[in-house]
Amino acid sequence: MPGPREALTLLRDFFDAGGSVLWVIFAVSLLLWTLILERYLYLWWVYPRELARRVDQWKARGDQSSWFAHQIRAARIHELSLELQRFLPFIKSLIAVCPLLGLLGTVTGMIQVFDVMTVLGTGNPKAMARGISMATIPTMAGLVVAVSGLYFSSHLYHRTRQEERRAADLLRDYAEPRS
Repeated sequence: MPGPREALTLLRDFFDAGGSVLWVIFAVSLLLWTLILERYLYLWWVYPRELARRVDQWKARGDQSSWFAHQIRAARIHELSLELQRFLPFIKSLIAVCPLLGLLGTVTGMIQVFDVMTVLGTGNPKAMARGISMATIPTMAGLVVAVSGLYFSSHLYHRTRQEERRAADLLRDYAEPRS
């Protein structure tokens, strides 16, 4: 197993081989995973307390069956839903951008291969290999980030839908609304 110095050297070599687009994919993936982690932390620690607070407020309310009470209940459920879905569209957008960035890396790498072929011909495979690695590594990285992010994004989406239904159930009343 390589030590920390060797691991950093391998990582630097990987980013050098992937070209500048790989750094952009890395930055997007950091942002993506920060947002995904934030959503999970929200669901595990912040949301349960917020839901409990809202349920206590609802239970303390004297009128739970009038039309106005139903509108307040719907507004509270909607507010909780908005907080649950925060950043999910942006997470999905970042996931969609990653393969496109990988494709950009492919194009820039192939341009470098054609430049080498123009200057040196096809007789220098070592010079062409750098361009080919710049073409394939960002594509692989963009797809890996997108596929792994897609799994967690889907899980977050389903979990938020489940929590929205749970909040609606907890904020229900036992009387019929008055017209």
